[in-house]
Amino acid sequence: MTIKLQQLSENLRTQLGEKIIKQTVALGEVTIECGADDYLAVCQTLRDDAHFKFEQLIDLCGIDYQTYGEGGYQGPRYAVVCHLLSVTMNHRLRLRVFSQDDDFPVLPTLVELWPVANWFEREAFDLFGIMFENHPDLRRILTDYGFVGHPFRKDFPMIGNVEMRYDPEQQRVIYQPVSIELRNNVPRVIREEGSHHG
Repeated sequence: MTIKLQQLSENLRTQLGEKIIKQTVALGEVTIECGADDYLAVCQTLRDDAHFKFEQLIDLCGIDYQTYGEGGYQGPRYAVVCHLLSVTMNHRLRLRVFSQDDDFPVLPTLVELWPVANWFEREAFDLFGIMFENHPDLRRILTDYGFVGHPFRKDFPMIGNVEMRYDPEQQRVIYQPVSIELRNNVPRVIREEGSHHG
């Protein structure tokens, strides 16, 4: 681990203490995890504290851990991961936070701290169904009006539930149940030539 990474790791432990549930270093980057109740306070410290100065939220995305580790994962299903950049200090940080309710995942919005979070959080809401408390405009951003479900959830069917087509009689686009048969996505074994029995 470089001296710079070591310094950041130590500063995180000193300044955030028990608010950090987990802290790791991999591939030259520090990842920390905090609880949902501490999420806003941790982010505020990361942005404003002189040791960190993470002025930029580079990315925020949702994750569904339902099938993680080939089904061996035990824990909350939905998380949000933020990637932060400090231009001043020239370092990066990954922050993960889990929602504690799998049936109705909710986390606070970061829009007040980093306005760029707005569209990232809308995407996480649209694709994963993660709600962001106090978000100024939480509505779908990628799927169509009236879309039902959240297509990046692991239990959402790969072919979807509805299909769209143009109806020449009605002269408009209509939605109807999917007419494609469910496909088996397990690849067939490709037999080598000459392996057949004669």
